[in-house]
Amino acid sequence: MDFLIKEPITQMKKYVLLLFLSFSLYSTAQQITLKKGAIIDGIITKDSVSETFAVYLPKAFEMSKEWPVLFIYDTKGRGKRAISMFKEAAEEQGYILAASNNIQDSLSLSKNVLISSRMFNTLFSMVPIRRNQVYTGGYKEGARLASLIPTFIKQVKGVISCGSAVANSEVLSSKNPFHFVGIVGVEDYNYTAMLNTEKVLNRLKFPNHLLIFEGGQDWPKSSQISRAMQLLTLGVMAKGELPKDEAFIEKGYKQSLGEISRLVTENKPLLANKLLQEMIEGYRLLKNVDSLKLSGKTLRKTRQFKNANRALNQVFFKETFIKEDYVYYLEEDIVTYNYNNLGWWKYQMEKLEEYEKAINKYEKQMGRRLKGFINALIADNIDIAKSQEPADEEAMNFLWMLSTITDVSAYQSYLNIISYNAKIEDYGTALFYLEELLKNGYTDKAELYSLEHTALFRIMPQFNKVVAKYLKDSRYDVIEQ
Repeated sequence: MDFLIKEPITQMKKYVLLLFLSFSLYSTAQQITLKKGAIIDGIITKDSVSETFAVYLPKAFEMSKEWPVLFIYDTKGRGKRAISMFKEAAEEQGYILAASNNIQDSLSLSKNVLISSRMFNTLFSMVPIRRNQVYTGGYKEGARLASLIPTFIKQVKGVISCGSAVANSEVLSSKNPFHFVGIVGVEDYNYTAMLNTEKVLNRLKFPNHLLIFEGGQDWPKSSQISRAMQLLTLGVMAKGELPKDEAFIEKGYKQSLGEISRLVTENKPLLANKLLQEMIEGYRLLKNVDSLKLSGKTLRKTRQFKNANRALNQVFFKETFIKEDYVYYLEEDIVTYNYNNLGWWKYQMEKLEEYEKAINKYEKQMGRRLKGFINALIADNIDIAKSQEPADEEAMNFLWMLSTITDVSAYQSYLNIISYNAKIEDYGTALFYLEELLKNGYTDKAELYSLEHTALFRIMPQFNKVVAKYLKDSRYDVIEQ
């Protein structure tokens, strides 16, 4: 079914058009057909012709009732792409999705909030939205921004945060609580931060849930996102702001019980217990959960649970100290431009490789989290060095070099090193990192020969000899003396 969008419309016309399975809103700026079950991009935001957003309407959508909406945040302004990752869950749970094409991490928070507000108001004028079910969500950086929006736009009642803790817990207030549902993998470096967020939200009496899956910095499965939406809807029912839907409640309840049973069978007691606790919290005001509480007590008394819980806590303790070391030594090395300490960092990465090969699965997970942590720490410090006036290029050069140790496929870091060292005429260093770059699989010859500050360097015989060695031929002939 298609929906023709213009603005505004009289109530009588709306009912007439419903008979023909479509509706119209009138605008001098645009005329767009919205299809149910498809992502429609390029919808112009009211009061700002330069701003657009994408929308998804579930296949069951109709104008005769109100719908929950999830505004998804992508800090690169990729609205359609962001929606595609939530589409399957939205279809299952009956959610409208919307995402701006203008949200950017390069913009100030205030500008992103204003863009959000204009998008909200435009969508509210287009389709019937259930105002007590207006939510924001996102993945990683987008999720961090989504967690800030309820502080500035009071219409937002909840957040689905994939792989990111609350951006700034200091701005949270018990006077303005919102429902927070986090989703994170056990190998994601944000895992421990999201566990800490859970404690903060509990202390502030924010309704919240944390859904954990096996994996790292990956998009959660659609089933996890669907469960997050389900928990938000259950929360509204529990507060009496939405009529209880017994069929909906029972379906979700049985699905969660089935997942818990699978986790127990696969000897994953910690994940089973965590989901059980979230289930109790989600359903306790909607049905009797005494049997769930009893199951939880029984599970936590088992040897498997006790051994796993002890092992995980030991790993968390060790991980805390390792993170503190990374932060301390990196700060020291940046201040002193301590290139001599790159060897120590290489040794640390070798230790993390050993953790990843460990028999103890919790040490294995820790090794992967710590790799993610150090890469995120480096990226943050590069941003800090870049933002200084003038930019601290020497610190950035050190950090780029460190980045090639912690992630050998960080091609942009190699390119930055080559460009910077060619600029300061340290051709030996530039040549070394050129060969390391090509050794690790880089193949974009056009980018190499257009790299900033390398005009003199790339006509040198040494440069072209290395390129020819790894990429078969070079742009300039190598003349042997």
